Amino acid sequence: MESKALLRYARVSPRKVRRVTNLIKGKSAGDALISLKFLPHSPARIVSKVLRSAVANAEQKKVADPEAMVIKKVFIDQGPVMKRMMPRAMGRADVIRKRTSHITLILEE
Repeated sequence: MESKALLRYARVSPRKVRRVTNLIKGKSAGDALISLKFLPHSPARIVSKVLRSAVANAEQKKVADPEAMVIKKVFIDQGPVMKRMMPRAMGRADVIRKRTSHITLILEE
């Protein structure tokens, strides 16, 4: 049985989130939560919230022990990019891209 959690439009770049999620793929939910707690990267906090949501979904569905479930798949997709302008010298402008990401986490027994 699977349990799934989805976070859309997270205000963090997909590249930064992938750096964190590659460390927890294949681990049990309990071990992944512990390792995310001590990671210095800022997306670790966001990913741990998604993981806790997937565990809560598993408890709600009455699946086997949610803490012992294993992270089967983690998808990090790029969301829409907010474009902002920054004025530069001589009347020019630079584009600042504020990237967003969609995080999908799937647990299985």
